[in-house]
Amino acid sequence: MRAGGYLIMKIGLCQMMISKSNKMDNLKRAQYMIHEAVKRGAEIVALPEIFNCYYNLKYFKKYAENPHNYGETLNMLSSTARELGIYLIGGSIPEIDEKGNLYNTSFTFNEKGELIGKYRKIHLFDVNINNKVNFKESDTLTPGNKISVIDTKWGKIGIAICFDIRFPELIRIMALKGANAIFVPAVFSMATGPDHWETLFKSRAVDNQLYMVGISPARNTNYSYAAYGYSVAVDPWGKIINILDEKEGILISELDLDYIQKVRKSLPILKNVRRDIYKSLL
Repeated sequence: MRAGGYLIMKIGLCQMMISKSNKMDNLKRAQYMIHEAVKRGAEIVALPEIFNCYYNLKYFKKYAENPHNYGETLNMLSSTARELGIYLIGGSIPEIDEKGNLYNTSFTFNEKGELIGKYRKIHLFDVNINNKVNFKESDTLTPGNKISVIDTKWGKIGIAICFDIRFPELIRIMALKGANAIFVPAVFSMATGPDHWETLFKSRAVDNQLYMVGISPARNTNYSYAAYGYSVAVDPWGKIINILDEKEGILISELDLDYIQKVRKSLPILKNVRRDIYKSLL
């Protein structure tokens, strides 16, 4: 909260190693890392994309859960948030609805363990990159159609997932809806991460003069789809506040929310957005 007159959001990013073999192992690992992040002072903790199973389409239906009938993952997230008195951004997990549709969904819980936000990945990852990464989420997943901006005691935060960060329109809309920080659970590959990861987070932060936060799994080079890693927090001026490497770890960062207004006052980008011209997009 307020520290030395400044409004501070202290965040913890859990760059966990995802197991192929066992959902419960992943949940136990996530829960352990959440506890460790809180011990280090985090008040908002975030997990990676698809943290309860290996990032492979064939696993998604097996590990999917329905938010109307909590399974092991959602129960763990809710109870842990309540136990520790924190806001918990549950990365993302496979979600299944009553019709059998699968989504890549992020669930956010408040300090009472209440579900306060659900975001289904809008832009599905359908790519073939130099024959190194061939992935088509739309073969298994259904895209979401709602933007997620969540009220917290620090103000509003936005949630996007991985491929979404490549669509500046989405991030701009969240900024115009009042988001101070946007959390992006993501599994960038080794084909794009080294060239694009930092650039994208810095670009979206500069474009919208807010904090951009990326949460990746740790890298396992034995997996056919190896995560890039490098979970990161970027400030509204585009400066990297803190970043991990590829290994498992916890990243603790303090986000000075008052700094957002200082940047926007000195360089009034959002104030000068021509909504009259862009209204068809925004």
